[in-house]
Amino acid sequence: MTTADPVLACDLAVIGSGPGGYRAAVLGALRGLSVVIIEKADWGGCCLNRGCVPKKDWYHTARLMAAQTHFAGRGLDGPLRADLGRAWEHQRRVVDGIRTRYLDYLHHLKVTRLDGHARFLDPQHLSVAHPDRPAQRVRADHVIIATGGQAQIPAPFKAIPGKVLTTDMLFDAPPPPGERVAVIGSGVVATEFAYIFSQLGRQVTWLARSPMLRRLPLSRPARDALTQALARQGLHLRNGIGFEAITVTDDDVRLHLTGDETLAVDWVCLGTGRRPHTEGLALEQAGIRTDDRGFIRRNGQLQTDVPHIYAIGDVACEWMTANHALAEATTVIGHIRDGQARHLDPLRVPMVVYSALELARLGMDETMAEDTGHEPAVGFAAFATSPSALGQDDTEGFVRLIADMDTGALLGGEILGAQAGELIHLLSLAPDRDTALAWIARGAFNHPSRTEEILNAAETLAGKWGLEDRVFGL
Repeated sequence: MTTADPVLACDLAVIGSGPGGYRAAVLGALRGLSVVIIEKADWGGCCLNRGCVPKKDWYHTARLMAAQTHFAGRGLDGPLRADLGRAWEHQRRVVDGIRTRYLDYLHHLKVTRLDGHARFLDPQHLSVAHPDRPAQRVRADHVIIATGGQAQIPAPFKAIPGKVLTTDMLFDAPPPPGERVAVIGSGVVATEFAYIFSQLGRQVTWLARSPMLRRLPLSRPARDALTQALARQGLHLRNGIGFEAITVTDDDVRLHLTGDETLAVDWVCLGTGRRPHTEGLALEQAGIRTDDRGFIRRNGQLQTDVPHIYAIGDVACEWMTANHALAEATTVIGHIRDGQARHLDPLRVPMVVYSALELARLGMDETMAEDTGHEPAVGFAAFATSPSALGQDDTEGFVRLIADMDTGALLGGEILGAQAGELIHLLSLAPDRDTALAWIARGAFNHPSRTEEILNAAETLAGKWGLEDRVFGL
């Protein structure tokens, strides 16, 4: 990489340092590319600073609180007492430590970091503006846009520090005082925070316009089990709610609902979705278009209208998860480095909900399978008979595998229960769909372990639907 010219030249420029951008920069450097990565705010992006990392930290604390129901039976004395303020301090220490390691690794790989706001000058050049120094021009052979998303705030809400918080704001400052919290939204984020707050000493009122997790293709057993688990924690989503207005006073926040109902809470958490973050990029200068929802348009290789410019993660992917951003980064770097067409099947990327029960899934459910011409066969194994789960006093949940009845190809999977977010990786790592069940059946599993239930589900599927030769015969 040369810096003699006022234009900084590189093989790859990455805009955004969230999970997708960071991974793209690391993989690019490991594969011999000269890389510049640009970040206008906090290094690590939303996921590290305000999203999945601190939220998972709080989720672990919430699960520790929930586990105390089994203390007496194990000879342990309780109860525990939750302190949300100290939990906030813990996640801050964790986040700061991870960020330091991230930056150290980029330095080790000789990735050039630029602080500032990037905008396109033309398809080949970027300008990186910073308030404390002259703008830096960058010329890149390839560009990856990984600028993520930002909180969506529906009317009549407005973000007000200490009173009405988006999930992005939750980790910027210690939590507001007051135990009465209204969580607004029915998607993954709202479902997670409603549970977390309930375990960390808050009185949660959960309101939304839509039913819980409406966009996720979940089986009825999984949806029902999660609903029941939340109900046991006193969490009931009131959906179909209309919000007429909000009134913020020094003492409380009042939500004026349709039907002349008013609810008073101490503060509000908005888990109402996200939207792509493209403001200020000057995409039009590069000839890049967005769709009617603001997502950057791209093809199956994740290329924008300009072939050497790619878009990954929340700025272009409607699922808006870190898992998709990471998988897309791997796909793009492979395409840049090898020049060969690569296709990422988004249905093979795990999606996880961390709530009263962990719920992980990938691929198709029965309805999706039928809609695409498959005749689905289902294999099932319950954790209620798992020696590992019984020893952990945590037997709720199951493994469900969906396969094609004719070919035995694995079409999808769903895992509900403790550690589901870890177990689902076994399905995503299968070499291909056609041989995935045979790959699982040939595996050697630790005993006792929850992972064994994936093997049991595969064997059950094979025996029930006459697929023994395809599963055990390879």
